[in-house]
Amino acid sequence: MGKKTALLCSVLLGLSLAGCGAATTPEIIMPDQPMQSAAAPAAQTAAQTAEQNASAENSGQSTDASAASGSSYTVYLITMDLTDSYWKSIDDGCLQAVSELGNITYKWTGPDAHDDALQSACVDAAVADGADAILIAANSADGVNKSLQKADEAGCKIVYVDSAASYDCVTSLSTDNVAAGRTAGETMKTALQEKGITSGTIGIMGVTADTASCVARETGFREAFEGTDFTLADTVYMQDDVANVKNAVADGLGRDYVGFFGSNEGTTVGVGEAAKEAGAETVIVGFDTSDAVLALVSEGVIHATMQQNPGVMGHDGMTIAIQSLEGAYTDTNTKTDTGVTVITKDSM
Repeated sequence: MGKKTALLCSVLLGLSLAGCGAATTPEIIMPDQPMQSAAAPAAQTAAQTAEQNASAENSGQSTDASAASGSSYTVYLITMDLTDSYWKSIDDGCLQAVSELGNITYKWTGPDAHDDALQSACVDAAVADGADAILIAANSADGVNKSLQKADEAGCKIVYVDSAASYDCVTSLSTDNVAAGRTAGETMKTALQEKGITSGTIGIMGVTADTASCVARETGFREAFEGTDFTLADTVYMQDDVANVKNAVADGLGRDYVGFFGSNEGTTVGVGEAAKEAGAETVIVGFDTSDAVLALVSEGVIHATMQQNPGVMGHDGMTIAIQSLEGAYTDTNTKTDTGVTVITKDSM
């Protein structure tokens, strides 16, 4: 790319890979016809390159990673915030791909709160820093489009991970959030039925009204209860303040709510902690698998949580971004559903 000649000569950024997970044998919920990630061939290429490098090292030749393609790229991961450990899982996937591909200067950044203007500023800063590609979990469908357009016009490749904006992209890797929300709803219905509960009110906790991924999960969750005798309360939005969730749970428990749904990690933890502090027995279903969420599941406070595959999003998103920069990936606006896994105490 001519606009970044100086950057294409930059050296590798040293990065270390960290990871976490839970030993489970859970039920895996995937689309009827799962899409094969377009990044799959790249993993084979990386392995072949590693083998070639080892052979070259044995013969005394250079094993500099930049020799693999002759180009160096700067890639940014921009998430909705830097708080949830879910984003760290996407970062871990990116780091894994960077270690496989080499010749990438990689940076993870994001705003302090869920805010379109703050995230747009992060995109603008990445472009100013010479980003060749941006992996972004968009805060809303339209709120960061102007900055993404500027990035596109500057020659920057755009890849969505977890949550897409409406602006054109190379590809989008995410959970089918409506389907995942529906799975969460069916999981709660089953748990309630096992307790002999066939009616009552269920509390719904969201992040913000503009957080597209969580809104889609709520849509699917509500769809699961259509035609039943359950009442789903109006959504309470956390708005980056977990006290909003805890207060809503306390109010719901006082009104004899039979269950609560958290649409992301923060809301799920907030619901679980509030129920635990109140010593209340209620059916809680949430999203994501931070240590805090899994601890509440293992204690039986949270009945189930939907585990996404953020590592795959990060790894394959990074790989596709580099393939696009190299001209090996030429499609646009493709989508991959990375599926969800239902985690319960019994499956841990």
